Amino acid sequence: MRGRKERQAEMLLGVTPDQLVPAKHPIRAIRALVDGVLAELSPQFEAMYRRIGRPSVPPEHLLKASILMALYSLRSERQFCERLQYDILFKWFLDLNISEPAFDATTFTKNRERLLDHDIARAFFGEVVCEAQRRRLLSEDHFSVDGTLLQAWASIKSYRPRDEQPPAGGGRNREVDFHGERRSRATHVSRTDGEALLFKKAASEAARLSYMGHALIENRHGLVVDVQLTQATGGAERDAALEMLDRIKGRKGGITLGADKGYDTYAFHDQLAARDVVAHIAWNGGAKRRPIPEALEGDPAYQTSLRRRKLVEEVFGWIKTVGAGRKLRYVGLRRNELWATLTAAVYNLVRMAKLERLAA
Repeated sequence: MRGRKERQAEMLLGVTPDQLVPAKHPIRAIRALVDGVLAELSPQFEAMYRRIGRPSVPPEHLLKASILMALYSLRSERQFCERLQYDILFKWFLDLNISEPAFDATTFTKNRERLLDHDIARAFFGEVVCEAQRRRLLSEDHFSVDGTLLQAWASIKSYRPRDEQPPAGGGRNREVDFHGERRSRATHVSRTDGEALLFKKAASEAARLSYMGHALIENRHGLVVDVQLTQATGGAERDAALEMLDRIKGRKGGITLGADKGYDTYAFHDQLAARDVVAHIAWNGGAKRRPIPEALEGDPAYQTSLRRRKLVEEVFGWIKTVGAGRKLRYVGLRRNELWATLTAAVYNLVRMAKLERLAA
């Protein structure tokens, strides 16, 4: 018998979003971790706002929204707010009722400077790392580092001479012929993002306006213990690696650091030795094809570090695909670093939830 088509009608339902989200949904484990981290940051949230005035959207909602954007590959805050209006799982994650409307996308823009001024992204990331440490998921002695290019939110057409006057008015981008024109950082700058630099990591690649992302991971489970975003320069990878090593607290030296051939320079080896860090760096024979020292070739710890250091590529792969970070979404170094720090924290949350599930 054919069923009847009933019209939708409004009715009073005694149901909550928690009842509609499956009990075994993987995001439940992630939310439990997030709620614990946000509870630790509550005193810092209190210091961000005045005690009088119109109530704002809670910072917990903004951080949870950033987590959902990374988990579900959403490219913009406006796209997230549109989905929050009808997605019950999103409302459950943000502790909203089904009937509550989504907040406006401009809330992110108005509160971003507040988050930057109080370094909330770094604090959130640090609490996630501390939680991983409390769960005994981090290696205390063995680390790896690497960097990757992240394309800036700026077109190559915006890379124009510094003394050139921008065209008046709006409209379609004008045609530009770059043939025969020599461009350098001293004479050219992007009109869209002045901090983005033209860079390429291989001779076969095309140079693009980019930033450089850096990650320091521990070698046991591949969790990120520090992250940084810098301008794309030839020495940015090594400089960022040293800064991230210096930020690791409670280390008295004696740790190992794995890295690829791009880090194999005499100066970098000396800087690691001064910090009592054992360099497990892929040997770069260079044009002279110098042989690898026997002390390294026969060291099983060195060989293990070379294998485990490739875990950092999984971090970059996740950030660029699931985290939708192959092309950055903001203009300027500070805003993009806030996004990169939060996205790296989300990667840790996903990894930690999976490790806990496998252990159970």
